[in-house]
Amino acid sequence: MALFIIGILLLVAGIVATCIALAENEKGFAAGTAVVVVIGIALLIISFFCRIPTGYTGIVTTFGKVHDTTLDAGIHGKAPWDTVITMDNREQRVQFSLEAFSRDIQQVQIQGSINININKNTAMTLYKEVGIQYRDVLVTPRVQEDVKIVIAKYTAEGLIENRQAISDQIFELIKAELADKGINVISLAIENIDFTDTFESAVEAKQVATQEKQRATTQQEQATMEAQQAASRKKIAAEAEAAVQKINADAAAYAIRAEAEANSEANRMIAESLTQTLIDYTQITQWNGQLPTVYGGDDGVLPILTPLTEK
Repeated sequence: MALFIIGILLLVAGIVATCIALAENEKGFAAGTAVVVVIGIALLIISFFCRIPTGYTGIVTTFGKVHDTTLDAGIHGKAPWDTVITMDNREQRVQFSLEAFSRDIQQVQIQGSINININKNTAMTLYKEVGIQYRDVLVTPRVQEDVKIVIAKYTAEGLIENRQAISDQIFELIKAELADKGINVISLAIENIDFTDTFESAVEAKQVATQEKQRATTQQEQATMEAQQAASRKKIAAEAEAAVQKINADAAAYAIRAEAEANSEANRMIAESLTQTLIDYTQITQWNGQLPTVYGGDDGVLPILTPLTEK
């Protein structure tokens, strides 16, 4: 608009000055005023065009009213009274740092970043509702609020264990909210979660206690295992000794039984070989010539007198 007005003024002034110079036959002055006319015409022509740099989107307004269309990178024609505002549609990184509280009321310092760009098709709406300072007006406050909402769902220990899940939840929450404003959320990263010194000392002490407990448990399990192994070895040894004793006992019993069976067989064979004639013969051959002092018969015991021996 300014170029158009300046061009009109220069054109009018140049034409008037040229006419005066020609009327007074001042050809040198007329040549100078002609240059002014040319400059005015050039400014008028330029005011009918605009250039949008690469990576930007053009927003056209007429006396403050925003048009419903946007301009891509390049040269575009426009009305001289239109104003073109350029908005950066390249990927932008917005860093954030804030304090939040966990579910168990632990103070947490969160640092991270979010990568965004604007939707070129709805850039005019974003400009109309928010303006070109949408990062400070919309993105940063929204990020801080959503981060605090998600952090409050976790305990302090849960924040340490679930960093990626927390980052994903914040990303999805911010993405849905900013999409309605024409801002695309490309990625989000939680770069650091810092706790108070008191909490970190408590966590360290707990870790030490946990490690000590694990070491004691391991030692106890080792001792139990060694005791079980020793008991198992003793049991095996006792079973082996019992087996040896049983084998020895069985062998001894077998030997006794075999000897008894052999004696029995020998007696049987002797008994079968005895005859009355053999018995009588044995008695005769083995008699020492002395008569018994008593004799037993069927009717009782009768004394038998032995003859006197010579002195």
